Amino acid sequence: MEIIPIPVDTYTVGFIGAGKMAESIVRGVISSGILPPSRIHTSHSNPTRRSAFESLSVTLLPSNDDVVLQSNVVVFSVKPQVVKDVVLKLKPLFTKNKLLVSVAAGLKLKDLQEWAGHDRFIRVMPNTPAAVGQAASVMSLGGAATEEDGNLIAKLFGSVGKIWKADEKFFDAITGLSGSGPAYVYLAIEALADGGVAAGLPRDLSLSLASQTVLGAASMVTQTGKHPGQLKDDVTSPGGTTIAGVHELEKGGFRGTLMNAVVAAARRSKELS
Repeated sequence: MEIIPIPVDTYTVGFIGAGKMAESIVRGVISSGILPPSRIHTSHSNPTRRSAFESLSVTLLPSNDDVVLQSNVVVFSVKPQVVKDVVLKLKPLFTKNKLLVSVAAGLKLKDLQEWAGHDRFIRVMPNTPAAVGQAASVMSLGGAATEEDGNLIAKLFGSVGKIWKADEKFFDAITGLSGSGPAYVYLAIEALADGGVAAGLPRDLSLSLASQTVLGAASMVTQTGKHPGQLKDDVTSPGGTTIAGVHELEKGGFRGTLMNAVVAAARRSKELS
């Protein structure tokens, strides 16, 4: 298939599916200045979803057909169970000058490309912190997607966090870690806050301290480049309060439990795909 380069300075992006993930990506793209709202298209019959996108000043079109026709880059952000039907319906509109992108969990590139009859496809696995510009996303390029296509998508999704490129064979594990991982962290924050309440803190102060502590600790890892084990050792004094808490976590199998959660979610992702 002849590859027609995407016009970097004028390209348009269309979202098939206008849910929360699409909204998060659009907000990031607009706020970062990568694209103006006028070059972003979507369509949705639900008044609430239409209103959300109208508030961002993006172009609302009558149908998904119109979105594909007017977009250089088409992002499928519908639920995984309906992607096949949506792609098959739009298949006649996938001309060689279009780059297709899927953010649907569990759907492999070989299937997406077969349904679309189109190999210029990129699969992206973002996660829900995209809503606040802190996503951890991973992408894998399909058979006919070029390095320039990859750079364009990296820039788009980089507007809502960080993005890495990886072989698609790792995507089930990625789903188990970064895809499902926010839920594990929310549980940890809730448990820390409950612990603070149990120790006598007011609920609102305890939750604020717990969430800021997790945010600060994550920032220490990403910004210092130190191994988390070293950072843990830095705050664990001999016979002190922190080692007493760490000891309790180790007795409860904290690390092993988290590891098992990632493996279980990865296994489930493989089953679903």
